[in-house]
Amino acid sequence: MPVRLFAATMSFVGVLSLLVMAPVRLFASQSVFPTGTTVFHPDKTWSGYTIIDTPGEGGAVLIDMNGNLLRRWTEVAAAPGPFRILPGGYVMGGTNRRRPHQEAPELIQVNWDGEIVWSFDRTELVEEEDEEPRWMARQHHDWQREGSPVGYYAPGAEPIVDGGRTLILAHRNVLRPEISDKQLEDDYILEVTWDGEILWDWLASDHLDEFGFSGEARNTIYRYPSWNEERGSADWLHINAASYVGPNRWYDEGDERFHPDNILWGSRAANIIAIVDRTGAIVWKMGPDYRDVPALAELGQIVGQHHPHIIPEGLPGAGNLLVFDNGGSAGYGAPNPTAPTGRGSAIRFSSRVLEINPVTFEEVWRYSIEGQEQITFFSQYISAAQRLPNGNTMITSGAIGRVFEVTVDQEIVWEYMNPYRAPNSAVDPVLTSRIYRAHRLPYDWVPQLDRPTETAVVPPPNEEFRVTK
Repeated sequence: MPVRLFAATMSFVGVLSLLVMAPVRLFASQSVFPTGTTVFHPDKTWSGYTIIDTPGEGGAVLIDMNGNLLRRWTEVAAAPGPFRILPGGYVMGGTNRRRPHQEAPELIQVNWDGEIVWSFDRTELVEEEDEEPRWMARQHHDWQREGSPVGYYAPGAEPIVDGGRTLILAHRNVLRPEISDKQLEDDYILEVTWDGEILWDWLASDHLDEFGFSGEARNTIYRYPSWNEERGSADWLHINAASYVGPNRWYDEGDERFHPDNILWGSRAANIIAIVDRTGAIVWKMGPDYRDVPALAELGQIVGQHHPHIIPEGLPGAGNLLVFDNGGSAGYGAPNPTAPTGRGSAIRFSSRVLEINPVTFEEVWRYSIEGQEQITFFSQYISAAQRLPNGNTMITSGAIGRVFEVTVDQEIVWEYMNPYRAPNSAVDPVLTSRIYRAHRLPYDWVPQLDRPTETAVVPPPNEEFRVTK
């Protein structure tokens, strides 16, 4: 697929929502704005249901292409982490967040009626002040069920609903003086059986020397490892994605780095995307400093990314890496005027969705908005991208609660603005409509519902849009 660089034009609601729904206080915002489905061209989309997380304790929401609410599950709640629907109308995700930590005490699978049919909470026996010791999953940001390597629909790759392995991204607190003199909230990846037996695990801090940090970066990590006073620990890597590599052409051609059972993860705080094999060794890596490899230097520094994964077999672009390159600030390096401690040393105030050949590091496709002073595509945190069977890409621009589907040629053919709002946090009353990660799924995965009627939604020109009496 050729590289297609593009300066896209956002729909009227995309521009408006950028001003209205950003959780950060950057500017005054309008008080009235459209929500729900704002663009829908049925002849150009890959239609199905979409599941999204809602802010606060709002749970998981299932919508159709016209944005109609079909079902809501409050038994599961973002911690943060993705909700997914499995074939048969099962929903899987974390339970209510263990505050102030970004983690769920339990990972559960519920049926259509909300009844728990599977759960896991045996990562660690947690002891907290004035509380009885309690087993917890400490799951955060990602998980995968065997059968579906990256957690979204691909032909012939259905997640197992009544058995199989589950890959879980979790936390473990450790003291590692060679990294920092502060307690680390380390990233811990484990794979468990249906019965909860741990088959394989990997602890990030065991592999410090494989990450490729410079001396300056190591010094910054030691002094400023993203310390959180409330948690009493430092989220030094903040890994936010973990998935199986899955079957792919690179392994079929003899490249062992891309063994289907290997694990791909991404560190937001360190600007690293990596693959580990079952010995725990890092066998493939991008970052942390993209200047170190000529092909990566040409690609440009990825900053604070989310949802890196290998596009599954059966989908256009299979075998390539797809990633939401957030921008914002991330990474560890030498102190500079915009990052006086050296933390958050890489800065870019725009986002990109990139499809990359993982062997050559060549860019295959991107979605970005460039060269426009007043219109930006920027989600400084959360967010995701899903390749669809027709070649379109569904993008979660999470910070503003926007999900949209674009064609290979960058046309927006579906757009949804999250109407569900909640306070940003227990201590921050500002309302947010953020979405961590949305997933599109086939209609037949939910037999409890009749296939919905689809109605085109074509917005008026922005300059003619008015609120009527």
